[in-house]
Amino acid sequence: MRNSLTGGGGVAGSVVQAGAIHGGVHLHAPQVLPTPRQLPPCPRRLIGREADLAALDRSLSEDAGPADGTLVVTGPAGVGKTALAAQWLRGQSERFPDGQLYADLRGYAPGGPVDPAEALGAFLRAFGISPVPRSLAEGAALWRSLAAERRIAVLLDNASTAAQVRPLLPGSDGTVVVVTSRRRLTGLGMDGAVFRALEPLAPEASTEILADRVGGRRVADESVAAATVVDACAGLPLAICLAAARIAARPAQSLAATAEMLGRGTDRLAALDVEGETVRDLLDASYGVLEPAAARLYGLLGLLPFAEFTLANAAVLADTDLPGADRLLDGLIDVHLVEEKGPQRFRFHDLVRLHARACGSEVRGAADTRAALDRIVDWYLATATAAEAVVSPSHRTLARDHLTRPVLPAGGFADDSGAVAWLDEERDRLADVLRWCEELDRPAAAWQLADAMWPLFLRLRPAALWVEAHRIGLRAARAAGDRSGELRMLTSGGNGLRNAGDGAEAARWFGEALDLAGELGHPLAQADALYGLSQTHRMAGQLLQAAECLLRVVELREAQDYLRGSALARLAYGEVLLLADRAAEAVEPIERAGRELSSIEDDYEAARALAFLGLAHGRLGAYDLAEARLAEALAGFRAARSAHWEARTLEFAGLVEERRGRPEAARARFEQSLARYREVGATAEAAGLADRLAVHAEAATPRPGAPEA
Repeated sequence: MRNSLTGGGGVAGSVVQAGAIHGGVHLHAPQVLPTPRQLPPCPRRLIGREADLAALDRSLSEDAGPADGTLVVTGPAGVGKTALAAQWLRGQSERFPDGQLYADLRGYAPGGPVDPAEALGAFLRAFGISPVPRSLAEGAALWRSLAAERRIAVLLDNASTAAQVRPLLPGSDGTVVVVTSRRRLTGLGMDGAVFRALEPLAPEASTEILADRVGGRRVADESVAAATVVDACAGLPLAICLAAARIAARPAQSLAATAEMLGRGTDRLAALDVEGETVRDLLDASYGVLEPAAARLYGLLGLLPFAEFTLANAAVLADTDLPGADRLLDGLIDVHLVEEKGPQRFRFHDLVRLHARACGSEVRGAADTRAALDRIVDWYLATATAAEAVVSPSHRTLARDHLTRPVLPAGGFADDSGAVAWLDEERDRLADVLRWCEELDRPAAAWQLADAMWPLFLRLRPAALWVEAHRIGLRAARAAGDRSGELRMLTSGGNGLRNAGDGAEAARWFGEALDLAGELGHPLAQADALYGLSQTHRMAGQLLQAAECLLRVVELREAQDYLRGSALARLAYGEVLLLADRAAEAVEPIERAGRELSSIEDDYEAARALAFLGLAHGRLGAYDLAEARLAEALAGFRAARSAHWEARTLEFAGLVEERRGRPEAARARFEQSLARYREVGATAEAAGLADRLAVHAEAATPRPGAPEA
């Protein structure tokens, strides 16, 4: 029998071709599955992620696209990895007509991560394959065969390891896989993956999200409270959305109420909770996968008084060496609980730090936790003291009390430049540790750390910190009953008050120091107090009294064979003579002081002598000699990293140029000096120099009707 169709005829549906049929015929049509479109919901508008979306677009370009189309999006919990990946893949839907698949690999779920075989089975069933192979290897092979014939996209969300992801990679050019993870998953780099790390959102984008969720008018009307809410959420989209949900659910409540609630330290994590979804839960999940030693370090780091810390800090806390600490930190970085900010420098995201502190607080009362915190204090005290011994050896005379054994060497500084550089880099952490000593009930460590920071105050002149540190140190020395420490805090702190412009308070401190030094029978301490009083007299314009104090200082120090101290007093005496317009008399004591300081290789103080000598020669009209001395001094201060004295020397140079009759050169020097004063926060000096520059500018402006030059 022969059948044929002609013309425009056709056959559709199920067809049976048979000769004779006996009984019934049953036709079973195959199930037609829809094209899988499994991507999870995402915000209708992804705010603040334009650069990230563009980077993912570039990764699919013909020139830059990975061979197997694997993109890995990493970042901390709540930063918006899933939303970004889903939004981007939706925008690419035309490139994947055969489907978009999704699997939550539950890398941080309480029940543990998903078995790759489970996810593979779901993918195969989405294309009608059932039953699926029981073997993971067989299922992966079938998955690769299926994907090779299709153009599909796959989103593997919340992956825990590269090993979990690898069997799910189809490895075909027509397929793109986006993997999201809190871990870095660097192992996928061997599979040709391209990586994109998400950072927290900028404040502007965070504010826009808040306005989008609760209303632009409401945010505009309470802009200050809105800014507080945004700041508390620290750039995490999840936190912002949770806060917005709370606000939107309470239209009668002000934004200020939410802002106040979010400003309560660790309560912020509890406040960011809507229907059981919390930032704390996400961070708990990341914390839960850490090995015990890394988890302990995480909590200890959270107890530190600063958010940015160093590899050495971690090593001291963990009671290990630097390689050991680096390994533990790598585990924290891997799950985005810690951010790497530079060579051996790390920091916490604001909300993560709150979580770490809460974890550390749970064991704060334990003996080993307290020992770890004491080790940090002792390490900073020892290292600052090592720097002090290099920069100011004559100042390094008082005892140091350590409660713990050293974990790392305190630091060997080859020269004073390296020591001052370390003090400068660590100044914020030193200040935080000094304040922390009061909380830890370490009064001896508090005043001793303030004392060890002397080169920082002397060279870099952070006026506010200088005063604050010695106020804390003075309280601590008195609390510890240490009279020598109290005396040192009074004299060093008096210098800080004087440099901060508080001459009256400085004079009171120096007066107390003079009385205490006499009571204790310390002639050199008496000389220090008199030296300080001379400076307060000088500030008050009482130059004769200042000179008398300094001559008495020279006598006391020479009687104790203290060469450096007597040279410094002579140098100060020469400075007072300059202020009294007695430049010719000032040259001899300044030159002698410079020779004596050079003989003991005190290059910094010798540079100060050169600066004053240059000013004196300028006053006497020896301009070329003045210029040479000032240039030498400037080079010395730059080598010593003394920005304050660099500024003063530039100001001296401007004064010499002014006296020389070269206003343009003087103005250039003054402007350079002003910039350096402002950099170091020398507000009084900067204000005076700004006034002088204003006079220069007025003199250089032609008056109306005046003939042009």
